[in-house]
Amino acid sequence: MVLISSVLAGCGSFLSGSGPYSSSITSESSGKDPNLPYKLIDLTPASVGEYSRQAPPPPSAKVSKTGTTAIQLVPGDVIKVMISDSAEGGVFAPLSSGGTSFENVRVSADGTISLPYAGTVNVRGFTLTQVDNAIKKKLKGAVATDPQVHSEMVGDLSGSVLVAGAVKTPGRFSSLQGPLTILDAVNMAGGPVLEPHLINVVVRNGKQSYSINYDDVLSGKNRQVSPRSELILERARQRFVAMGSVKDPGLKDLPSRNPSLLEVLGSVGGLDEGKADPQGVFVFRINQEPKDGEPAAEVFRLDMRKPESIFLARAFQVFPEDAVYVTNAPVYEWQKIISPIVQTLVLGRTVSNL
Repeated sequence: MVLISSVLAGCGSFLSGSGPYSSSITSESSGKDPNLPYKLIDLTPASVGEYSRQAPPPPSAKVSKTGTTAIQLVPGDVIKVMISDSAEGGVFAPLSSGGTSFENVRVSADGTISLPYAGTVNVRGFTLTQVDNAIKKKLKGAVATDPQVHSEMVGDLSGSVLVAGAVKTPGRFSSLQGPLTILDAVNMAGGPVLEPHLINVVVRNGKQSYSINYDDVLSGKNRQVSPRSELILERARQRFVAMGSVKDPGLKDLPSRNPSLLEVLGSVGGLDEGKADPQGVFVFRINQEPKDGEPAAEVFRLDMRKPESIFLARAFQVFPEDAVYVTNAPVYEWQKIISPIVQTLVLGRTVSNL
């Protein structure tokens, strides 16, 4: 009896566990001490409304605006140049027969191209129209009487978009077929490897950068990306921590964009029936905009023994960085105390009988 009394007196200091007892959470916040580190909120039909999930917005009819962009050549671009001459018997074939074509003319590292009869032409930063005019100026009079020049992109490093990160097939994708949007570029890369709400798209074009959640892009906030942009898809920090008597504790991704507590508990397998106290379901949160005089930390308590708790859990929204904690049942805590004592008594009796 003395041994049992000693064990019970100090049980809180040596028993294993993953967090505080339910009584510790509720008793420390049950008074009116203004210096308490957190505010305890019981989830009831009357109080849950302030913390309920917002209704999803209606589908947006907005589409992204796509305008033409002037492509300026950079080293590594590949163009096709067609030159014709109206004079009979000239160096270049007449336009009626298709002219003379020079395939796969690459812009060199110094920003120039080299063409027969025209020689070296500097085209760094030129648009295709400026390239035509520059070649025509080189040829007119000296080589051709009335040269006509037409160039077009074949390989457009200057007009391509790089997509990397959490996509299935990262790479550089051409915009030869027209301006690209975020959705265009990500779809060309095979789509994201995670759920849309778990992906942030970082877009940078050399002048500015911005980040947008991919779920927002799908909801109507798609944007055009300029040539030579880089799109990096990275994991959004949409996570929560599950602790205590749940079947699959740990750091987890939120199951949806605005998940309910019921969804979150379902994503970790629910409560562990062998250990959990259904009256001790808590959500720990840091309120970024606390009211005057109130602590920033908030602890929400839900009693899952009550039938309405399922509806309350379905209504209550869980935010990123929340911690969902389920305490152990008193009977389970008692078993942790009794089991070693019983084992000791049985072992002592066995030894004494020997």
